Amino acid sequence: MWNNVYFHYTLLKITREVEIKMKPVALVVEDDSNILRFVRANLRASGYEVASAKNGTEALTQFEETKPHVIILDLMLPEIDGLEVCQRIRSVSDVPIVMITAKDDIQDAVKGLNAGADDYITKPFAVEELLARINAVMRRAKSNVIQTPADKIRLGNMLIDLSQRQVIINGETTHLTPTEFKLLTILATNPEKVMPHEELLLEIWGNEYKDCTHYLRVSIGRLRQKIEADPSNPEIIVTCSGVGYMIRAVKN
Repeated sequence: MWNNVYFHYTLLKITREVEIKMKPVALVVEDDSNILRFVRANLRASGYEVASAKNGTEALTQFEETKPHVIILDLMLPEIDGLEVCQRIRSVSDVPIVMITAKDDIQDAVKGLNAGADDYITKPFAVEELLARINAVMRRAKSNVIQTPADKIRLGNMLIDLSQRQVIINGETTHLTPTEFKLLTILATNPEKVMPHEELLLEIWGNEYKDCTHYLRVSIGRLRQKIEADPSNPEIIVTCSGVGYMIRAVKN
């Protein structure tokens, strides 16, 4: 009898552990206890395992320990602010990050995007909007490789390896976020073709972002910092004023 009880207990425990491992893990970093509970409860109800932190130091520890699939990160945090937390995480990981800002201020949003966040949302927010943004950044992270006939694209001293999702410049691998990689790939597969702002926004962020040109501007700026010899005088990604962006067909 006790052997049967122990067997069923062990089976339930293993089943529970498997279920937990199958769920996506979300890390919520928020110093406001009410907002933290609200977000945590709704994420759990939506099928996520949730880890949480109330300051920047805890956030970095939880990131290392839980290996989350997505991070919801408040901009204003004790100890280490959200921007620095975002920068540190982004230097080692492509994990999707949604930044929470307290003010409806475009400058806060731009700071978050510049730090490496994939999206942002301002307080107060509806849970439906937060979940939609989380789902969107996770979809983008999963589908950032563009299908093309060629596995590799060479532009001068830069090699884009589509199958390995790598960018190699002068023999050294350059770290790009999923959004940056997808943006570069779209431009690189259309050399010497002007890609309109709206088309790039629709392709990368989706229809609801078609007027959010600051997303594109920030991502182009970050991409230039990583692939251009002189980002202030770009020679690879060219701005077509008022229209969009274009990649020059650099000679090999």
